[in-house]
Amino acid sequence: MSLTFHWFLPTYGDSRHVVGGGHGLPAGAAGGQRPATLGYLTQIARAAEQLGFEGALTPTGAWCEDAWLTTAMLARETERLKFLVAFRPGFVAPTLAAQMAATFQRHAPGRLLLNVVTGGESHEQRAYGDFLGKEARYARTGEFLRIVRDLWQGRTVDFAGEHLRVEQARLARVPDPVPPVYFGGSSAAAGEVAARFSDVYLTWGEPPGQVAEKITWIRKLAADAGRTVRFGIRLHVITRDTADQAWAEARRLLDGFSPEAVRAVQEGLARSESEGQRRMLALHGGSTDGLEVAPNLWAGIGLVRGGAGTALVGSHAEVAERITEYQRLGIEEFVLSGHPHVEEAYWFGEGVLPRLADAGLWRHPGAAGAGRGPGSGAVPGAGPGAVPDVQVPFAGRA
Repeated sequence: MSLTFHWFLPTYGDSRHVVGGGHGLPAGAAGGQRPATLGYLTQIARAAEQLGFEGALTPTGAWCEDAWLTTAMLARETERLKFLVAFRPGFVAPTLAAQMAATFQRHAPGRLLLNVVTGGESHEQRAYGDFLGKEARYARTGEFLRIVRDLWQGRTVDFAGEHLRVEQARLARVPDPVPPVYFGGSSAAAGEVAARFSDVYLTWGEPPGQVAEKITWIRKLAADAGRTVRFGIRLHVITRDTADQAWAEARRLLDGFSPEAVRAVQEGLARSESEGQRRMLALHGGSTDGLEVAPNLWAGIGLVRGGAGTALVGSHAEVAERITEYQRLGIEEFVLSGHPHVEEAYWFGEGVLPRLADAGLWRHPGAAGAGRGPGSGAVPGAGPGAVPDVQVPFAGRA
């Protein structure tokens, strides 16, 4: 089975330094020297498509642009790339969300993936008019996904739950294919929802031992519910021809973090209600010392950014080894990013993906016959690690 790799669309801006924002941080905390224009995001999306990424995650939050609208526009600028659209079920009615997904799949066939984000911060939820507490938000998410999944099956839905109610809900046209649901969370409430409704459980980039524990936990919950789920991981990457070059880049990024910025971000994140965020903070404790928390796993990103805060750092061969280590634990999908996102996509796509192809762990999804199972072909007329010859212009600070 071929591994699946997704890239990331920084709809809050990009830079040669780490751009802040993310989980638990307020609107206005993000922004970079490369504004998130449609032109610049198109460059990233086309680069990802050329290099062999299956899709691209688009975040949700007050600190970034809307994911649904942005990806709908970008679908016209790309041919194959799928869009992992993050959205919060508390902000849209389930019948409307099911209809939106069906419309997206109709106009961009098979190119929608859904990242359901319950929302870990009550203060941000309240800004959108959502005043439920964290536990209640997870309960509502479960009700939401139950309704949406029934609608996608073409059923007429009557449902009266604790938080949501619909009568005679039905879609005129169901999505084809039904978009897979990606879901993450480290709390007990999150685990129950993931086990019952997700197709892919996503974890942030914790050390392999902790990831193994999460996989065991969710796998058992899913089995108890009579289901199976796939597993994915969200990581940043800094990969270079040599380990020294990669760690030099990590040090350059770290040098750009002022003590004042680190302190301010950490104070904000310490108030987070998210169990996943708490686990990220525990990896570095707000200190710039001892940031390599496992071989080639660097926690420095989390000093100035909420959400996923770790990066795989090393030579292309070392990063490929770490990916293989996670794959052996049961991880099948990797959602990656790097600063800046055009250049880092090429470092990873040209340096790491060919090594994984040579090892039989990955095939370019744009290749003839490529797929998730045996029999997938390599790029016609090329070596096993090659990618199609598509030229993507780089316009710098679009």
